[in-house]
Formats: sequence, structure tokens, C-alpha cells
Amino acid sequence: MKITGMIAAITGGASGLGLATAKLLAAQGAQVALIDVNPGAVQAAAGLDGKAAGFICDVTNQEAGEAVLAQIVERLGSPRILVNCAGVGPAKRIVGNAGPMPLGDFSRVVEINLIGTFNMLRLAAARMMALEPLDTGERGVIVNTASVAAYDGQIGQAAYAASKGGVVALTLPAAREFARFGIRVMTVAPGIFETPMLLALPEAAQKSLGAAVPFPSRLGRPDEYAALVRHIVENPMLNGETIRLDGALRMAPS
Repeated sequence: MKITGMIAAITGGASGLGLATAKLLAAQGAQVALIDVNPGAVQAAAGLDGKAAGFICDVTNQEAGEAVLAQIVERLGSPRILVNCAGVGPAKRIVGNAGPMPLGDFSRVVEINLIGTFNMLRLAAARMMALEPLDTGERGVIVNTASVAAYDGQIGQAAYAASKGGVVALTLPAAREFARFGIRVMTVAPGIFETPMLLALPEAAQKSLGAAVPFPSRLGRPDEYAALVRHIVENPMLNGETIRLDGALRMAPS
């Protein structure tokens, strides 16, 4: 799918991977809708030279998801591209010094990372189905964000790994279901990237994490995630797969 002239909705668009993707897609000629629970989405959109609009939304809420897509359609048009970047990654052992992990902590991570992704995927796909196909036969492209923790989660990542594993498992059945409508579904599983959470760590800790990556031995950059999203959108044979973007990293138990 050509990016120029398309409407792209990006959850978690106010920072990190989402904002980098918004900048790249806007630079390629897309009109971008930044969706974020943080009001910073509106400010982030203002920095994209009129090629983006910000929308505040809790992606885990059914009514809020429906409302924000309706707002996007009214203001910009119907999105043919959805990139799900909204997520959280707290670390907590299943059983720590204070006892078992509170069930609510586990539920919150799954609700945001997995249910929030599914919520926006289902709502966007329903709207894409109603669009006329492009010359390529495509009606839309959905790119979800998982993590290498889905495959080799570390101690303290049980909730995060489970939620991202769910996103990986969702990819193929969704792609198969939407194939007859010309809607592709892909997932990116980043390794250790320069997200706001990691950049808040001391520089020595950042270098230590980066050194664990075989090559290049550094933290991934958000623009590298964005570049892969661009390629996924533009390459029609990419469908139903999760791509690890990790410099050959395989995380140790802890």
C-alpha cells in the first residue's frame, strides 16, 4: 500500500515508538491521527507541521475506542493504516517479598497491552471492511506491537510476556479472518529500544542493556521501528507474521 494520501491512526502516538512512526508516516505523505491516553498526544501532533491531529483515548474502553475512531473519520477521513503502540511494561515477580503479585496488577497489563490492542484492531478493521479496495485489492493494514519478551520473557516479566504473547498469537487468526477483505495484519516484536521508560535509566544502565545485543550492540532507536512499519505497509506480501526487531538479542532469565 502506498502511504501517500492515506489516513494512519497510531495508538500510543504521543511518545516513543508511536511518535517516531507518526513522524515517518507523515513525512511520507500520510495524514496521521495520534491516539493516546496522555493529553500530550495533542501537543505531539502540533509538532508535525499540520500533518497530524491528536486524540485522547483510553484504548481499553470500548465506548472510547468507538468514539475516537468516529472523531478521526469526521476530522480526517477513514484510516486505512492502524499502528498499535499503546502499552505498559512494569516489572514484578509472580511471588515477591511481599507475597503473590496482586491479581489486579496482572490484569492491568493484559488489559492495556492485549485487550487494548484487540479493541482498536476490531474497531478499525470493521471500518476498513466498508471501504472500497485500492488498486492492489487492499483495504487496510494493521500493525501491532509485541515484544521479544513474548518469546523469552525474563523473571519479573510474567504479566508483560503473557500480554505480548497474546498479541503474537492474535496475529495469524486475525490475518486469516480479514484476508478476504484485503486487510493485512502484522506484528513487530521489538527488543530493547530507546523508549521513555528506558531513557529514564542511568546512562550506565542503558549502555549495559545495549551491550547485551549481539549486533548492533546498542539500544534500538524508535526510527528503526518506524522504518519497519513503513516497509510492512508498503510490502503487500507481509501478512500474518510477527517480526523480531532485536539485533539477534535473546534475553537471559534475569
